Amino acid sequence: MNTLKVALAQIAPVWFNKEKTLVKIAAKITEAAKNNCELVVFGEALVPGYPFWIALTDGAEWNSTMQKEMHAHYIRNAIRIEEGELEVICNLAKENKIAIYLGIIERAKNRGGHSLYASLVYINPQGEIKSVHRKLQPTYDERLTWSPGDGNGLQVHPLKMFTVGGLNCWENWMPLPRTALYGLGEDLHVAVWPGSDHNTRDITRFIALEARSFVISVSGLMRIEDFPQDTPHLDQIIAKAPKILANGGSCIAGPDGNWIVEPVINTEALIIETIDFNRVLEERQNFDPVGHYSRPDVTKLVVNRQRQSILELSNE
Repeated sequence: MNTLKVALAQIAPVWFNKEKTLVKIAAKITEAAKNNCELVVFGEALVPGYPFWIALTDGAEWNSTMQKEMHAHYIRNAIRIEEGELEVICNLAKENKIAIYLGIIERAKNRGGHSLYASLVYINPQGEIKSVHRKLQPTYDERLTWSPGDGNGLQVHPLKMFTVGGLNCWENWMPLPRTALYGLGEDLHVAVWPGSDHNTRDITRFIALEARSFVISVSGLMRIEDFPQDTPHLDQIIAKAPKILANGGSCIAGPDGNWIVEPVINTEALIIETIDFNRVLEERQNFDPVGHYSRPDVTKLVVNRQRQSILELSNE
């Protein structure tokens, strides 16, 4: 019970094709299970992919036909959890007794079903979706296609001796959401990214040092050849695209802030490592940010975990 075998699935999506991307994800879950992994993590927005087109095609142009068509295409390929579109993934988790963190673009039914959220889904080894964390604050041009989320997904989950929680991309730079997870007992932090080691190289070790926890950063990949040929407006998208849009950077830091796995770049890989819970207990001896090294009589955090909706329906 003291150890946990984890897999970091650093892969590229079949961009803006949720069905084919889910097939690719299922294959990696099966591979992780064959290697006796107990947790497998995928990058941010992997299904159906990160909205790279915005930065490459003047995404802020007002009333642009192209931007509207791309946004509609993105919506059609986003995940509707309530419609059972993650059922195959949940069944794989149950069959293989493996926990999963998966980054998706979500069409949230309780917000009308037409706006998009960058969501991090946790599925337990029994195949149950236990939390859907909608990214609190999309970053820069992401705001042209993603909506801001809420605190409902600021939750942690038991996994053997560990308590695991997760955040999306630059949320990991936000001190208060991190603190909320620490306060809930998190000692294994999952940080998911669209990809690039310039994001993961510093913050992964910093969070590990701050929390005295294990930190798993998992990134996606995106290369110019990963754009399917049937992508709408492909010529305009790739005209200014670099050969590598996201180079990965998946990595693991231990509770002392040292690397267990340094950032892996420019390759699709299933990165497997076994971590030991006792290392958390050892490093909490001299620092625990929400325990013996906290002062709740001086500073305290208030968290609203209500799922936000425009409607409050009373019983008729």
